[in-house]
Amino acid sequence: MCNTANLDSNQLRQACDDVAARILKICEVSNVKIACAESLTGGLLADAFVRIPGASNVFLGSAVTYDIKAKASVLGVDRDLLEREGAVHPEVARQMAAATAQLYDQSEYCRRVIGLSTTGVAGPGPDGDKPAGLVYIGFCIPAGLSAARAAGVEPRIEAVELRLSGTREEVREQTILNVLQHLSTLLL
Repeated sequence: MCNTANLDSNQLRQACDDVAARILKICEVSNVKIACAESLTGGLLADAFVRIPGASNVFLGSAVTYDIKAKASVLGVDRDLLEREGAVHPEVARQMAAATAQLYDQSEYCRRVIGLSTTGVAGPGPDGDKPAGLVYIGFCIPAGLSAARAAGVEPRIEAVELRLSGTREEVREQTILNVLQHLSTLLL
């Protein structure tokens, strides 16, 4: 992933558009769908996909679960985990990604839905002991799609920690580009 802190808003948007378009093409050819579960990005990840013409061939939707209780009630994230660790935690990001892949899956998709998630502290200040700019992005990649598990039958579920800087909006925008760049790497 590149250093996104040096890009202005227009450069970030153009970079997001370029990577999102590439991802959508790869997924369309591979007959794979994408769904999101968003917290700190509040719909920006969905927007990064739907800005691209033809996104509806791949992109299914996004569950914006900004509230900690919504993460549990809508996505089924473990309530004990949320009470113990809060929403800004790698396991929360993993559970959000896995849950959104399941939530949006339909029989005709044959469990070929990529789940993406974002959770973190955009700022301007910390959230308890979690500093502004601490973000976790989650990925649930269907079995056989990533090089690491080409022969596996279980999806690849992972979380990546980001330490971002800038304003609240800059942190949110940088998060989107990081999700897209990491997903692009996982698909290649």
